[in-house]
Amino acid sequence: MKKTWVLALLICGTATAQKSNLSLESIFNEVTPKVVEWRRYFHEHPELGNREFNTSKKVEETLQRLGISTKKIAKTGIVGVLQGGKPGPVVALRADMDGLPVEERNGLAFASKAKGEYNGTTVPVMHACGHDSHIAMLLGAAEVLSKIKNDISGTVVFLFQPAEEGPPGDEEGGAALMIKEGAMDNPKVDAVFGIHINSKYDLGKIYYKPGATMASSDWFTIKVKGKQSHGAYPWNSIDPIVVSAEIVQALQTIVSRNIDITQAPVVVSVGRIQSGVRANIIPEEAMMEGTIRTLDGQVQKTVHEKIRLIAQKIAEANGTTAEVVIDTKTLVTYSDPSLVAQSLPSLQKAAGGSDQVQITNWVTGAEDFSYFGTKAPSFFFFLGARDPKFLSVASAPDHHTPGFMISDARLDVGVKAFVHLVLDYPKTAKK
Repeated sequence: MKKTWVLALLICGTATAQKSNLSLESIFNEVTPKVVEWRRYFHEHPELGNREFNTSKKVEETLQRLGISTKKIAKTGIVGVLQGGKPGPVVALRADMDGLPVEERNGLAFASKAKGEYNGTTVPVMHACGHDSHIAMLLGAAEVLSKIKNDISGTVVFLFQPAEEGPPGDEEGGAALMIKEGAMDNPKVDAVFGIHINSKYDLGKIYYKPGATMASSDWFTIKVKGKQSHGAYPWNSIDPIVVSAEIVQALQTIVSRNIDITQAPVVVSVGRIQSGVRANIIPEEAMMEGTIRTLDGQVQKTVHEKIRLIAQKIAEANGTTAEVVIDTKTLVTYSDPSLVAQSLPSLQKAAGGSDQVQITNWVTGAEDFSYFGTKAPSFFFFLGARDPKFLSVASAPDHHTPGFMISDARLDVGVKAFVHLVLDYPKTAKK
C-alpha cells in the first residue's frame, strides 16, 4: 500500500512538472514571433546614444502593458521592476538600446534609412552591433516573466540602457549614469546578467568566459607642440609631425616589448592623426588619438604610464613638449566565476544542451556593462547569430560595419536564457 502511494505521488509530481514545462514552453513559443517583430522594428528605426526617444517610448509602453512598473533614468533609459509572487533575491537583466553612425549596406528588407545628428553633423544611423536584438530579447523575457510572475522568487529589474556606444560630446550617459542615478539601488540588485549577440558565432549557441571577459576601453589624446616654419626651411622649425611619427612608432613597443601578453592581451592603436593646413608649411601642433584595450587593472595602469613616458620623453628629445590625456570609457567586463558556475545549467536549458554552451576566449572589444559589475556580481555572455548563408566565420560581416547582419532565427535562446536565469538563481544562490 505504501509503495503504491509513493508511486502515485511520483507519477503525479512528474505529470505536474511536465505540465509546467509544457506551459512555459508554450509561452516561449507564443512570445518568439513578437521578439522577431520587435527586433526588426528597432532595426529599421535606430537612434543614437542619449537620443533613443522613440525606442525608449516603445520599451516603456510595452513594459507598462505587461503590468511592469517603469521609471525613466539616465536621459533615455528605462528601468522596469517586476515583483515576483514569492520572496527572494533581486535579479537584474540588461539590454542596450543605441545605434551607431553607420550607413547600412546589406540588402535587408528592414534596413535602416534613419538619420541622426552626431557631434553637429547629420549622419546615417544603423544598428550595426545588434542592440536591436538585445532590446527585443529582453522585452520577450519581460513578457514571459510577467505571465508567470507568481512563480518567481524575488524581484526582476529590467535595465534598458542608452548610450552603450558612448554619449555624444561631453554628455554623461550609459551604464555609468544609470548607476549614478540609482538603477541598481532601489531595489538593491543581488546579481546582474547581460547578453550580446555575435554575428560570427554559431547560430543559437551560447558562449561565455569566467573572469575577465571583455577589455577595458581607454581613449587617449596626445598633442605635440612644435615651432612653425616654411616647409622649405625645416631647420627653422620643431616639426610636430616628425615627432608624432616617432611617438606612433614607439607606442607599438608597449605591446611588443613591455607587456607580458601571455597573461592578458593588450592593444594600443592610434586611429587618428591631424596636423597642418598646407603642404609647404610645417605646423605648430600635431594631435593624435587612439584607444587602449586591456584585460587586467595593473596592466592598464602600466600601459597608461608607458604612453605618457614615451610621448613626453620623445618630445623632450626633440626640444618640445607633448600633452597626454587618457580617458577611461569602460572598465574590464568581468564575469564572476561563482555566478558563472551556478548559471551554466540555466544556459544549457535555454540553448538545448551542454554541447550548445561553450567557453570562449576573452574579447578585446569593450562593453560598459562592466559598470554594472561594480555594484553586484555580474555575468556577461554571448549568443551566436551567424546567418546560415555565411558558411565560415571569416565570411560573416563584422560588427560596426555597413554590411553587419545577424540571423534572428534563434533569438528565443536569449529569451529563454534570461527567463531560466531569473527562475534558477534563487535556488542556486542559497547554496
